[in-house]
Amino acid sequence: MVTIYRATVLDTPGDLPTADGLRVSEDCGLVVKDGTITFRDDFPAVRAAFPDEQVVDLRGGVLLPGFVDTHVHYPQVRVVGGLGRPLLDWLRECALPEELALSDPVYARGVARDFLAGLVHAGTTTALVFGSHFPDAVDALFAEAETVGLRITAGLVVSDRLLAPGLHTTPATALREGKALVDRWHGRGRLRYAVSPRFSLSASDAMLESCAALMETAPDLWFTSHLNENLDEIEHVRRLFPSAENYLSTYGRHGLVTGRSVLAHDVHPSAAELEMLAGAGAAVAHCPSSNSALGSGLFPLRAHLDAGVRVALGTDVGAGTGFSLLKEGLQAYFVQQLLDGGVALTPAHLLHLATRSGALALGLGDQVGDLSVGRQFDAVRLHPQPGSTLDVALRHPKDATDALAKIFTLGTPADIDVVRVAGQVVTAPAQLSLDGSLSPMETR
Repeated sequence: MVTIYRATVLDTPGDLPTADGLRVSEDCGLVVKDGTITFRDDFPAVRAAFPDEQVVDLRGGVLLPGFVDTHVHYPQVRVVGGLGRPLLDWLRECALPEELALSDPVYARGVARDFLAGLVHAGTTTALVFGSHFPDAVDALFAEAETVGLRITAGLVVSDRLLAPGLHTTPATALREGKALVDRWHGRGRLRYAVSPRFSLSASDAMLESCAALMETAPDLWFTSHLNENLDEIEHVRRLFPSAENYLSTYGRHGLVTGRSVLAHDVHPSAAELEMLAGAGAAVAHCPSSNSALGSGLFPLRAHLDAGVRVALGTDVGAGTGFSLLKEGLQAYFVQQLLDGGVALTPAHLLHLATRSGALALGLGDQVGDLSVGRQFDAVRLHPQPGSTLDVALRHPKDATDALAKIFTLGTPADIDVVRVAGQVVTAPAQLSLDGSLSPMETR
């Protein structure tokens, strides 16, 4: 099936975020066949080339590439808002008790639906998801994600120390359960598997070695964990790994830092760690809202970019403050404004970080992240409510860059009108009642 989409399109197709990287198509025609963009030009030229094809008119709003979240925690959607605590206290008091609750498969299925609904409402079409410590809960996430149609990379979270005992496993069990999940889900449609030790603070060398063994079971598995988020965390890791050169090397000496690795936060990197990340082609998920909420610090974006480290955005729900990558882009801007030597981010930078940067970090740059010919038609239409502040502001932009600045400053999930993945409209899953059935409201 061939469809022409007519819209004002903004995207950033370059491989690096740059101040002038915004591509503006005020009256764009996108020809989509079987979910893939096959032709792009000004609408009159597209219509002349394809005079008989159906046209879907999306004018009146702005069409953006689907957002890409490179770090978000599925089990934590119901504990967003635990303010007033640093990282380790927040984990102990807010996140980990909720993560224990996902040992109940019925509860986990409800959380999975809440989580995926959050992504859809925010316009996130692709995400690297920190999964659950329980295999059944990971199954629930993948099963629900397959139904919704999002592009999800996720995995079993593994730890063998320093957490609540109910969240611990053994290296052998982690390897066995991880292999079963890989066999069941990796490469199935839009789903992929990520090997996911929680962080080296809670993962011994033996556990990290089992993660390396799991990485060897398939050629294209991904790896994700946390890195240099909080100064107390870093000091604990130093004591637990006295022979390690630095935090990153606790993963690197097991072969876990590669071009298929995404490490979250890295607020306090050393020069040696930045060099190792760049040399490996690994990426960092910058989570500005979470870093601010937990008081972790201000992310040194310039140091990463100068070292050649790839950076994308993550919402880090639930230490982060919501699923919106528009909000994360704005927070990233604020952080750099406050930081001595920060990067002067433009709206083009922000859009790239929220879309194309994430696609490249996840090895999906040839599929998604912008709206070029050959890409999957993963897109969000932003159409603010009439009379809203964003609606008013978008009626009077100086130019497209100014319009995009207003979108990042004022935009919320309420302004996301339609979300498409491979051309298909995706909708949020229905909520579940406590017994695992659809709630009465959803069955009407």
